[in-house]
Amino acid sequence: MIYMLPQAPGRSKAISYHGWGTKYDSFWCCYGTGIESFSKLGDSIYFEEKGDTPALSIIQYIPSTFNWKTAGVTVTQQLEPLSSSDMNFRVSLSVSGKTNGQSATLNVRIPTWTSASGAKAILNDKDLGSVTPGSLLSVTKQWNSNDHLSLQFPIALRTEAIKDDQPEYASLQAILFGPFVLAGLSSGDWDAKTGSDVSDWITAVPSSHNSQLMTFTQESSGRTFVLSSSNGSLTMQERPAVDGTDTAVHATFRVHPQDAAMLHGTYGATLKDTSVQIEPFDMPGTVITNNLTLSAQKSAGSFFNIVPGLDGKPNSVSLELGTKPGCFLVSGADYSAGAKIQVSCKSSVQSIGGILEQAASFAQAAPLRQYHPVSFVAKGVKRNFLLEPFYSLRDEFYTVYFNLAA
Repeated sequence: MIYMLPQAPGRSKAISYHGWGTKYDSFWCCYGTGIESFSKLGDSIYFEEKGDTPALSIIQYIPSTFNWKTAGVTVTQQLEPLSSSDMNFRVSLSVSGKTNGQSATLNVRIPTWTSASGAKAILNDKDLGSVTPGSLLSVTKQWNSNDHLSLQFPIALRTEAIKDDQPEYASLQAILFGPFVLAGLSSGDWDAKTGSDVSDWITAVPSSHNSQLMTFTQESSGRTFVLSSSNGSLTMQERPAVDGTDTAVHATFRVHPQDAAMLHGTYGATLKDTSVQIEPFDMPGTVITNNLTLSAQKSAGSFFNIVPGLDGKPNSVSLELGTKPGCFLVSGADYSAGAKIQVSCKSSVQSIGGILEQAASFAQAAPLRQYHPVSFVAKGVKRNFLLEPFYSLRDEFYTVYFNLAA
């Protein structure tokens, strides 16, 4: 955990004026207070006001249970999982126990980020009427077991200008989804391509796309190497020891077949004898071509045939160029981190001791990265951006502001 989050494009949490701490030489004060902050989560959900008519205000929507002794009831709060494909945030409040003839008031916060149009509050199947964003909805009654209050808040994408009135920053805006600040995975590019409406240039990532993610690996001398796409180059990198790194991002690919009927399948580690396009995780809308470049144009030269591995092992595959049968992606024989991927053809390369077959064979592994449930794709001038909640990032490179005047 770190408080001082860099805001410049193409930064990571470690790329700050002091970076992460170390085991023995540095332990920043924000680590201590950051850990302590978790103890505060539970004490800022509910606020009680005593009196002839006691009141309970619910300020945060967090799954929890509160024993409201003053009123003699227990309030349980549940939330439906949120995703980018569902434009509503839903909360369920259940009451158990009785107020013993005494009236009590339940105040629930209506978030400022929601819209009055479509927002609903339903008590025991009765619609409570219109609600006002940025206010408290108050319900006073004699509460009994099985009382149930359902809340539905429309949640939408929006942009917010940077808090800086210098002219050179006038075009910089952040992208938010309800209360979430969305960060774009990027090593420096922040030029967005906007439209007349946010929905014209930002779209949700379907949850089904997680089933199309995979990582290609090779083993050598007890070490695992992963196929990686970064800065327009395909290389082999050593598998990262921890999650939440750019290496994990660059070693994850969305592999989608030419046959549209298979797009929503679950591939696992058995995808073979299939023509596919390979899309880098952090470069949505672009695919690897047979020339080992990235392109947004989906042509014949952007397909690879996933065939049984040339090394003959049961769970391995080889990536054959769609335009050049008999030519494959190979890693080279030295298995060093950073080694560039090349193309070799059976007809032009003599295999010595199975080296070609080994270099052209990969294992399909579980993806090192997955799409967050709240994920979007934003159109860019030079490339598209994968957007995720800023808080969900660990040490990936990102931008939280986008240049909307590009």
